[in-house]
Amino acid sequence: MRSRRSCLAVPGSNPRFLDKAQGLPADEVFLDLEDSVAPSAKEQARKNVVEALRTGDWAGKTRVVRVNDLSTAWTYRDVIEVVEGAGDALDCLMLPKVEGAVQVAWLDTLLTQIEKATGLPVGRIGIEAQIENARGLVEVDAIAAASPRLETLVFGPADFMASINMKTLVVGQQPPGYTEGDAYHYILMRILMAARSHDLQAIDGPYLQIRDLDGFAKVARRSAALGFDGKWVLHPTQIEAANEVYSPSQDDYDHAELILDAYEYATTVERRGAVMLGDEMIDEASRKMALVVAAKGRAAGLTRTKTFEPPA
Repeated sequence: MRSRRSCLAVPGSNPRFLDKAQGLPADEVFLDLEDSVAPSAKEQARKNVVEALRTGDWAGKTRVVRVNDLSTAWTYRDVIEVVEGAGDALDCLMLPKVEGAVQVAWLDTLLTQIEKATGLPVGRIGIEAQIENARGLVEVDAIAAASPRLETLVFGPADFMASINMKTLVVGQQPPGYTEGDAYHYILMRILMAARSHDLQAIDGPYLQIRDLDGFAKVARRSAALGFDGKWVLHPTQIEAANEVYSPSQDDYDHAELILDAYEYATTVERRGAVMLGDEMIDEASRKMALVVAAKGRAAGLTRTKTFEPPA
């Protein structure tokens, strides 16, 4: 899977931001045509996005465009103009405010038609689906299964909080009066379970207090601890924190690689299904857990500092 520890939002209506984003260390950059773009600027934003994709240097980044949601008059033109104009320089489209599988299926069908018409490889462009209201969460299992193009489920906290009448104006923090547990735990786990059931990634939404890096890191650690793959970032100062939080530590990465080496040695050389690694008993379940941590470490560019030595 693509690395998505940090997913940087960039307004498609701002050419300066589009240029600047190319040099930032975000794993993913999504060029936005939706909420960050005023209605009167949407047509020009499409042109800006196509130009940025075609001429920019996005090396090492997942390139995504967020189109407008299907309740608007802009969505179909967003998809057609972006994919026809820069489909070979695009990795995914993000569809906001998804409420059912039929919306993802619509985007899949339209993408297939455009790819066939323009000679692009059919199925190469992926889809990211945003879960932003109560109906979307109730339908999240069907949404996750709606298309083989689907790569991620993304939590959209602000719209979601509004949709359930949550009593707060601060996105991502616990609502006033909620003193026990975590008001977002069920939502995050529901999205995560649907994603993992269909081999998708799960991405946490933005933290709007962009100068509060401690608050950002605290909220990010919550979803990272559950197993989320990354988080939206709204400002360059949040990128480093996201990349760190959603990467394994060096010690954890080294340990995961050692588990994989030790288990392979045990099963292929010693022909045993369980073995000691120091004071730790490891088996097939240990291998599965280590695979997850090792994959995230490799995707983050970590290198090993410890090597496995077979027992004498």
